[in-house]
Amino acid sequence: MIQALVRSLKRFVSRVKQYVKQWSKPAIASIAVGSLSDLKRSRRDLIIENAMLRQQLIVLNRQVKRPQLTQGDRLRLVLLARLTEFWQQALHIVQPDTLLRWHRDLFRRYWWCKSKPGKRDPRISPDTIELIKQMARENRLWGAERIRGELLKLGVKVSKRTIQKYMLKERNNQPVQTWSTFLKNHFRNMWACDFTVVNDLLFRSLYVFVIMELHTRRIVHAAVTRSPTDEWVAQQLREATPWGEGPKYLIRDRDSKYGKQFAAVTDGIKILKTPVRAPRTNSYCERLIGSLRRECLDHMLILDRLQLDRIVQEYLDYYNHSRPHQGIGQQIPESLAKDNPWPTRKSGGKIASSPVLSGLHHSYARAAVSSY
Repeated sequence: MIQALVRSLKRFVSRVKQYVKQWSKPAIASIAVGSLSDLKRSRRDLIIENAMLRQQLIVLNRQVKRPQLTQGDRLRLVLLARLTEFWQQALHIVQPDTLLRWHRDLFRRYWWCKSKPGKRDPRISPDTIELIKQMARENRLWGAERIRGELLKLGVKVSKRTIQKYMLKERNNQPVQTWSTFLKNHFRNMWACDFTVVNDLLFRSLYVFVIMELHTRRIVHAAVTRSPTDEWVAQQLREATPWGEGPKYLIRDRDSKYGKQFAAVTDGIKILKTPVRAPRTNSYCERLIGSLRRECLDHMLILDRLQLDRIVQEYLDYYNHSRPHQGIGQQIPESLAKDNPWPTRKSGGKIASSPVLSGLHHSYARAAVSSY
């Protein structure tokens, strides 16, 4: 029985190969080669072959599906129809009106290509075009006349119509002020908050809540809990804003943890809720949480809440006081908050290394040089 199955399988594979070979077999001769070979044949053979072809087309016309013609097929049929007066009798797969319509379309395309103007270089320099696009991109409130005035101030004379041409291409119907532009305009008065979930040794969930300042990327507050209720979240914001010192704007998502008590604490702070399924609107806080996980939590085995809270607080201190941040030009968040850029010394003082998070990271600093 196994042998019979093997033979059946071989026959099936052989038939499939033959079908694929016939289906993918290219045409042996083109129309030009076939026409040249017909010159040697007698008139009787050509008439009989035409009759056979007509009969085959009659059979094809009985099929339900319409034949699929390419642009090359249409072009060949139109050109061949121009060479004979009996083209209407030779058509079987398409109607004569269809062929005439193809001819009109080809005629229209021919004159469209013939009358199409050549590509002309712009009359203004590429630097001026790039400057117009830059002004349109950076100043969403500016119109063409406002950009024209700014260019005149720089000694560049461009017509209003030209400015409209390039500024419309650059703006591409985008809103006047994007979310990114709004964030950059209000960095100094804006905070953001979010949650992340960590599983302990017994796969129980622990929630880490962080609040950051966007301008300096400084972590303002961080806390850990097993049950993030509205009352607990409100208390964390209260601890982050002592003596009523808080931001003008606070970005948060639409989580139900931010309830009535949280809203009561945010009195005087304008809450900006992120759209649904739009994590980029809170991208800075999302990036902070990603750094917290990649640089710390993913390398730790969490036993309980107290251990996680201790780890988060140690990372907070390292992040704010020792870790350079790419988004603020490799400066330290706490130094930027005090308007004191990271001091650089070319020489002098021995470099000391301090372990952070049990040696997971290290902080480097130059020791003070003694004057004695």
